[in-house]
Amino acid sequence: MRVALLSYRSHPYVGGQGVYVRHLTRALSALGHEVTVFGGEPYPELDPRVALVRLPSLDLYTERFPWVFPAPWKLLDPINALEYVLFMGAGFAEPRSFSLRARRALRGRRGEFDVVHDVQCLGSGLLGIVEDGWPLVATFHHPIAIDRELELGAATTRRRRLQLRRWYGFVQMQHRVARELPYLITGSPTARDDIVSVCGVDPQRLSLVPYGVDTEVFVPRPDVAREPGRIITTTSSDQPLKGLRILLEAVAKLASERDVRLVIIGKPLPRSEIPSLIERLGIGERVDWVSGIDDDELAAWYARAQVAVVPSLYEGFSLPAAEAMSCGTPLVVTSAGALPWVVGDAASVVAPGDAEALADAVRRLLDDPVLAGHRSDAGRDRVLERFTWPATAAATVDVYRQAVARYPT
Repeated sequence: MRVALLSYRSHPYVGGQGVYVRHLTRALSALGHEVTVFGGEPYPELDPRVALVRLPSLDLYTERFPWVFPAPWKLLDPINALEYVLFMGAGFAEPRSFSLRARRALRGRRGEFDVVHDVQCLGSGLLGIVEDGWPLVATFHHPIAIDRELELGAATTRRRRLQLRRWYGFVQMQHRVARELPYLITGSPTARDDIVSVCGVDPQRLSLVPYGVDTEVFVPRPDVAREPGRIITTTSSDQPLKGLRILLEAVAKLASERDVRLVIIGKPLPRSEIPSLIERLGIGERVDWVSGIDDDELAAWYARAQVAVVPSLYEGFSLPAAEAMSCGTPLVVTSAGALPWVVGDAASVVAPGDAEALADAVRRLLDDPVLAGHRSDAGRDRVLERFTWPATAAATVDVYRQAVARYPT
């Protein structure tokens, strides 16, 4: 099949969306399909077999130069003008503006592709793509409304709550678009149920397609010694959703009794409160931030760690949990969202938001090599059985075929 895949934010190593795009497109290509990614900034790094069509935005949320204002001539483009207006109103504009750019980019190319696949953009332009006669499938990782409510619950001022409500103004658009799209993919039963209950989507339109892990890179490395007391967590952000604050409190409890070190794969956001929290907890010398690494380097960090932790308050799937299991790293997760479904009996599971329970679960794995060994073996077996990219790609193609059958060329 000839696939036009839409990815409005495509960082190849940070965040589930970029990782999903990179690995799914490679797996689709390995099955013999022809994939072209229509990508927004930051652009993805793709397999050589996968073509990339760049759809430049105003890039108003760039990491190096936040709040860069566009040249006036760029605002002559009506999509750019809309993006800028929404941005100045403190909203997150990219899902809407990218979807409109994608529709414009696909116009006149109906004979070049069999199906369009959107990844979590869910912007209003997708409805226009369907109106233009395209078979369209959309991946919906989980309702962003859950992120919004967790952030609002953690906000301490009225001004911050107002800012968050404006920022998350795109959520209602995503709900409306999702209700109207005929074919949706999501990665877990939990995410599927939440999309139905939170967004009002018809469950008959949702296909369950679990995500995968590169099991040739994320592998146990018996030649690499695990460092005593080394704990690892992966987070693309320090939003309340990810539970990083709870993990830091748990590490502080453990540090009062033993030598532990935490490596955080990621980096704090601008104006983040996490670095000051680390200092207040007195664990500054025990926490390392690592970012800008590829999958092989990430797998090496997992190999060195004695315990991996996913402390999230919600997950629609959790690629970090699956990657840790694939590496055979003993794992602790919370019972939030899809995490219990992802890990089964291959990890220790604790209640979300409970630093004491998290510390106790990590302590048990540090002290009990038999339990740690069981978690390690069970994790690798579970990934090989359930979560591989070839299986994800094959199931995704099944959904493509349903869409194409409904909207023939």
